[in-house]
Amino acid sequence: MKELIFKELRKIEAEKDVKILYACESGSRAWGFNSSDSDYDVRFIYIHKINWYLSVNKQKDTIEKQVDKLLDISGWDLQKSFLLLKKSNPTLLEWFQSPIVYIKDNHFFDEVEILMKEYCSPVSCFYHYWHMAKGNFRDFLKGDYVKIKKYLYVIRPILSCLCIKKGIIPIPLDFDFLIDNALENEKLKNAIRQLVNDKIKGFENEIVPRIEILSNFIEIQLKTIEPDNLSDSSEKSYDKLNDFFIKTLKTRLGGSRWWYKDHLFCPF
Repeated sequence: MKELIFKELRKIEAEKDVKILYACESGSRAWGFNSSDSDYDVRFIYIHKINWYLSVNKQKDTIEKQVDKLLDISGWDLQKSFLLLKKSNPTLLEWFQSPIVYIKDNHFFDEVEILMKEYCSPVSCFYHYWHMAKGNFRDFLKGDYVKIKKYLYVIRPILSCLCIKKGIIPIPLDFDFLIDNALENEKLKNAIRQLVNDKIKGFENEIVPRIEILSNFIEIQLKTIEPDNLSDSSEKSYDKLNDFFIKTLKTRLGGSRWWYKDHLFCPF
């Protein structure tokens, strides 16, 4: 599968005339609780040629490709990604912490890691995960029987909120880390880990009866958890993001004759 993913990513570069700077796995495979039939959610950051960024009309800044039932690939343009980083977008922050990486420009990655620490907002991230937990609970967890993955899709954001309140941010994708750092109750930890094991050994849409200890934990947390003691520092400017954006265009594109072929602009 990795060979197919890499092949599809290179095909996207050729078809869309872009350069991929970073590509990783997202979703359950990155979180460590994928089932045998879980799909692959590949996400990437890419850069266009210079002229694309100088266009008067706004152009599409995402790429999506559903290869088959098991492989979903989508990416964000560099400029869009930096705008989302300015807003402390948790999804983007998670991509850069994925344990499964397919393409990685090391210098670009290292610079983004530094910027993540500066632009990451505890308040924004908390509310992102809190709303995610509430929405998934409302839509999927109120019956007597529940899909295992839906339990995890509520528990994971709750654990993320609890970790943020302890000063852990950006949120790691390591689910064991979240369990150990968010919780103290060993019985609850074991129940969550058993659920993860059941998910891994079973199938993606496997259904189980309501689990009392987990449902009670979820309901209590959704009623009581608050972003108290969380605050953001002063508003961050675009300056560092603009500087890095321009530097990335220069260093990733400026040295390539091919990149400027048939374009009006000369290399930097």
